[in-house]
Amino acid sequence: MDLGENTLTALPVPGPTYSRRDIGVGIVHFGVGGFHRAHQAMYVDRLLEGGDARNWGICGVGVMPGDRRMRHALAAQDGLYTLILRHPDGTWEPRVIGSIVDYRYAPEDPEAVIELIAAPTTRIVSLTVTEGGYNIRHDTGEFDVDDPAVRRDVEHPDAPTTVFGLVTAALGRRRERGLPSPTIMSCDNIEGNGTVARRAFTSFAALVDPGLADWMREHTRFPNSMVDRITPVTTDDIAPELDARFGVRDRWPVVAEPFTSWVLEDDFSCGRPAFDEAGVQLVDDVAPYELMKLRLLNASHQALAYFAHLCGYRYVHEAAQDPLFAEFLLEYMDAEATPTLRPVPGIDLAQYKRTLIERFANPEIRDTVARLCAESSDRIPKWLLPVARENLATGGSVRLAAAVVASWARYAEGTDEAGEPIEVVDRLAGTLGPLARSQRQNPTAFLENRSVFGDLVDEPRFVDAYRWALDSLHRDGARATLEALRSKVGS
Repeated sequence: MDLGENTLTALPVPGPTYSRRDIGVGIVHFGVGGFHRAHQAMYVDRLLEGGDARNWGICGVGVMPGDRRMRHALAAQDGLYTLILRHPDGTWEPRVIGSIVDYRYAPEDPEAVIELIAAPTTRIVSLTVTEGGYNIRHDTGEFDVDDPAVRRDVEHPDAPTTVFGLVTAALGRRRERGLPSPTIMSCDNIEGNGTVARRAFTSFAALVDPGLADWMREHTRFPNSMVDRITPVTTDDIAPELDARFGVRDRWPVVAEPFTSWVLEDDFSCGRPAFDEAGVQLVDDVAPYELMKLRLLNASHQALAYFAHLCGYRYVHEAAQDPLFAEFLLEYMDAEATPTLRPVPGIDLAQYKRTLIERFANPEIRDTVARLCAESSDRIPKWLLPVARENLATGGSVRLAAAVVASWARYAEGTDEAGEPIEVVDRLAGTLGPLARSQRQNPTAFLENRSVFGDLVDEPRFVDAYRWALDSLHRDGARATLEALRSKVGS
C-alpha cells in the first residue's frame, strides 16, 4: 500500500489518529533529513497524537540542491513518512509520522519561505543544518563574513539563498510589522548550539542591517539543546524490506535506534509546544548534558571511525563488538573525556558510558563507518579537540585524543593499509589531503593547519603523543597501534 493521506487509516502500521488537516504551522524547520525526522518531528508527532500542539505543525524548508529529492518524496506522500526503530534482537518497530504538514524548496520560491517565517503563526524556526552549516571559522570562532554565499546574500538581501539570508529577511519584516521574534532553535550536534546560532544569525544580520541585529539580540531567543539518537543514512534496502515486512511502500523511510533523548533550554521568545509532555527534558542549563553527549558519544564515534576503517570494518557495530575497540573507547571516555565534564544532574555516567558501547554495537542499526568519517574537519574540532585542550590545561592525559587525530590524519591520506583508495568526504579534503600525504616526510604537516587545529601544534605533550601514534600507524598499522595504546594504559 502506498503511503499517503488517503491510505493512512488503512495502513497496517501505527500512524496518526489525529486529523492533519486541522494542524497549523507553528514551526519552520531548515534541514529536513534523517535526524530531524527521527527526532524533533517525532516528538511533535507525539504531542499531536496526544491531542496537543494543534498549532505547532512543521513546515520543512530545503535550501541545498540535494533537498529537491526530499521535497519530491514528501510531496508524493503528503508529508508522511515511516520511522522504523530497529531493536538489537532484529525487531522492527514502525510508525508513520504526520507532524510535517508542509514543505518548501527555497531556491524555487524564496519569497514564499520569507513570508512563511514572517507570518505571526510561525513561532519557532528550527535547524538541523549540520555542524558546518553555521559558517563559523574554527580558528577564530567568528562568523565567516567572506564566505561567497554569505557575500552574495549581503549584496542581494532581497533575493537570499542561504538560511541566514532567508531568516534575516523574514525577521526584518516581523520587526517592521510590529510582530514578536520567533525563537531560533538549533538541533545540531554543536557545543552551545544556541549560542553558535546566535552568533551566526546576528553576525549576518549586522552585515545587512545593524539595527535589525540589535533588535534580534534583544528579542530573539536561541535556546541551547542536547539531541541524541543514532540515525544512520537510509540505505536502498530499507524501503523494500519495509514493504516486504509490513506492506507499506514509502519512498524515503528513516531508521533509528530505540534510544532517544532531547534536553532543551526553556528559553523561548514566542511560546513553545508542551515539549515536556512528549518526553523532552526542559532545563535552565543544558551545558552539562551537551558536554556529556558531545564528548562521550560524538567524540567516541570519531575515536572509533578512522581506526575502524583502517582495520577493515565498514559498519559501526562490527567495530564496537570487537573487544579491542570497546576497551579503547571506554578508556578514552574514562581517562580523557570524563575529567572534562561537569556534574550531570540525574545521570549515572558509568551506566551512560556502558550504554553507549551497547548502542554502538546494535547490529540492526547498521550505521556505516563512512558516515562517521565524513566531514571530519567540522566534527573533530567541535567534539574531540576541546577535550584535548582542557586536559592540556589541567595536566590530564591527551594520549588517546592525540591518537584519534593521528588516525584521522592517516585516513586522510586517501589510501588504506592494503593500498586501496579511500573516498574522503570532507569540505576541506582538497587542503587536508595533500598535507596528510606529506606527513611521512613532515610528521606534523597535518597538525600545522591552524585553521583546523589552532595552536595544538605548539603543545609539546600533544605533538609527542600524536607523532608516536602516527609513526605506529605507518609502521605497524591500526590494530597494532590500538594494542600498543592498551599496553600504555596508565603510562
